[in-house]
Amino acid sequence: MSTLTATRRADFPGLVTSAGKPWHYLDTAASAQKPQAVIDATVRAMGADYATVHRGVYSRSAEMTLAFETARRRVATFIGGQESEIVFTRGATEAINLVAHSWGGSQLKAGDRILLSELEHHSNIVPWQLLRDRIGIEIDVCPLTEDGRIDLDAAENMLTRAHKLVALAHVSNVLGSVLDVKRAADLAHGVGALLLIDGCQAVPRLSLDVAALDCDFYVFSGHKLYGPTGIGALWARAEILGAMPPWHGGGSMIDRVTFEKTTYAPSPQRFEAGTPAIIEVIGLAAAIDYVDAIGLDSIHAHETALFVKAREALRCLNSVTVFGPEKSAGILSFALDGVHPHDLGTILDEENVAIRAGHHCAQPLMDHLGVPATARASFGIYNDESDIAALLAGIERTQRIFA
Repeated sequence: MSTLTATRRADFPGLVTSAGKPWHYLDTAASAQKPQAVIDATVRAMGADYATVHRGVYSRSAEMTLAFETARRRVATFIGGQESEIVFTRGATEAINLVAHSWGGSQLKAGDRILLSELEHHSNIVPWQLLRDRIGIEIDVCPLTEDGRIDLDAAENMLTRAHKLVALAHVSNVLGSVLDVKRAADLAHGVGALLLIDGCQAVPRLSLDVAALDCDFYVFSGHKLYGPTGIGALWARAEILGAMPPWHGGGSMIDRVTFEKTTYAPSPQRFEAGTPAIIEVIGLAAAIDYVDAIGLDSIHAHETALFVKAREALRCLNSVTVFGPEKSAGILSFALDGVHPHDLGTILDEENVAIRAGHHCAQPLMDHLGVPATARASFGIYNDESDIAALLAGIERTQRIFA
């Protein structure tokens, strides 16, 4: 067991079964387990500290408002942005939909083009298709390299002045392949397009500086960052965010309302209609504090070491196909010949091993790989070599059953 895991595994109460046995959780890419510090922060925010924000003149409301906006500043600092550039959303899915509806709906027209890639999550495909069906934009798809990375050489050849947006995943949720965001930004800006990055799998694993990356939009979800569900963020350059119209109407996002006319609050409040996810925002800030205390470089090195060990072990097994590049951000997809991933997942569950089995909300990528689904093991702060050993034992048992 590494020093990182030995000192942190006990922080996660979810890593035991109801019978008190170790639970080998290898599905962090879907949703991370929560450390006790995050659980405590959300319980405190829901209980002793609870009050609404941005409205009450009483002291507890003012204190909660201060904590809420401090959390916004915490998120901004974590990714290298400014607090005025952070919009709280329900997650990356809502953040991408916000950009598609507000920026895309106001800035794009029929004939404009968007470039995506073959490995995108459905959340970075469907919103653009909805926009295409509504206003007539065109969508182009960048191919992948042989080892499963977004082919930026191909992207360079595909991009034209008709492209107004490039929208790509920073880290693939299936293959773990890492995008060279800075080069993608240079290519997009070279033809006058903006760059949106889906950072769901990158934020829990890689040190970020959105200014240095030179992207224009960056989105992520809190629950993959060891925080609560139902909270995420959109970062956008201030000048872009300031020019975007609101997309939800209601309380909090207004300046003044009359029946004749409504004027709107400045960004980011303009995009946060209604009572916000107060408790979840506090939990997200606690998760960032927890991760920062460990250090993302240490987390990435830990997960990479586990990935390498697991990948090499799987490659030595008969009838196992491993997908993706040799270097991955802690995500490993594979297939067992003659066994559907769902069957493998079911048998592994009997061994207290939790993996993801399916298309991972990336059906176009499954089509590219030529499989209906894959099994996926993804690592987190709390994983160690015992989880790999349990995975391998479960695979060997599955092979015996299906033999």
